[in-house]
Amino acid sequence: MKLPGKVSLITGAASGMGRATAILFAREGSKVVAVDIDDAGGQKTVDLIHEMGGDAIFVRADVARDDDARRMVDQAVARYGRLDVLFNNAGVAQGVELTEMTEEEWDRVVDIDLKGVFLGSKYGIRAMLQSGGGVIINTASISGLLAQNFLPAYNAAKAGVINLTRYIAVEYGPRNIRANAICPGAIDTPMLQSAVSGKPENAPVVKYFLHMAPLHRLGTPEDIAKAALFLASDDASFITGHALVVDGGLTAGTFMDPNRLRAMAEDLLKA
Repeated sequence: MKLPGKVSLITGAASGMGRATAILFAREGSKVVAVDIDDAGGQKTVDLIHEMGGDAIFVRADVARDDDARRMVDQAVARYGRLDVLFNNAGVAQGVELTEMTEEEWDRVVDIDLKGVFLGSKYGIRAMLQSGGGVIINTASISGLLAQNFLPAYNAAKAGVINLTRYIAVEYGPRNIRANAICPGAIDTPMLQSAVSGKPENAPVVKYFLHMAPLHRLGTPEDIAKAALFLASDDASFITGHALVVDGGLTAGTFMDPNRLRAMAEDLLKA
């Protein structure tokens, strides 16, 4: 087991990458605090962990609210006595042009995707310092490295997550806290499916990812969970301040064979 006896708090644990990580961490010996605003989904994650003999609790919390962020950490410590791993994974996206985006839409994305990481880390670090250290993992995105169309707030927030992660690594490394970010590419999650479902105009985006990524597939939530497990474990004991790209090679380069490029363009036009 990679995480025997550890206590891990995972936000956005009701589905997708958060659920996959919660289950994998539990399988690897960690006690899990599954956090989400989706009560049914979060409890389902906990039930799945219990069915495999793991130890987990569900805490309903909005990561963008200070009181909720403090409470989720407090409940983890109250139940299990410590906090060893914090995975700030909860996130949302809003596809809209910058000139059409409302202030409310901007604030929602930045509040959850960036402020949520700040608040989770604020209280998570306090708990970790009480027990001698820990590990923080933040879900960023390739959008924090390369801007994507129609995602102005998401691009900005995820870039902020990467640099906030570096700050935490620099500031708290001497106190035995490691911090790293994961930058997923196109991952087959409910968030991606909802962006495409019933919206034919968005279908070409998935085809684009399939064509452009050298591995020619979408990532799975389990792909991200395995990356998170590596960063949480002692296998990564000398890794901190790093943004780990998990994207099937999507951002590895821009060169493409002309024939492939032509075929991709034709497919996109047909979609």
